[in-house]
Amino acid sequence: QVQLVESGGGLVQAGGSLRVSCAASGRTVITTSMGWFRQAPGKERDFVAAISLSGGNTLYADSVKGRFTISRDNAKDTVYLQMNSLEPEDTAVYYCAAKTTSWGLSRSQYAYDYWGQGTQVTVSS
Repeated sequence: QVQLVESGGGLVQAGGSLRVSCAASGRTVITTSMGWFRQAPGKERDFVAAISLSGGNTLYADSVKGRFTISRDNAKDTVYLQMNSLEPEDTAVYYCAAKTTSWGLSRSQYAYDYWGQGTQVTVSS
């Protein structure tokens, strides 16, 4: 089992920045990659970014490319999502997810096996 706990969400004005974190615990050795997803009220859960085990490979949704950066610190078993130039459309609950099968990065939520409880990010206009 892998436990994921997100933190760092909050309220920020449009154009501002925020960093959310995801701390993993338990059998973290079984994870192959990590991802961030987000879900706005009344909408489906959407892919945001993913990062490989080494951190050498990353993948982003087109809507956040150039504004968001995913990174990880394996010594701390923590994954980060740095969000810059935030827009009201970025308002959502942000979820961290861990993938334990295969080594490729995935945009599909169904490829991930463990999820955190989510952290709210609200961007005011």
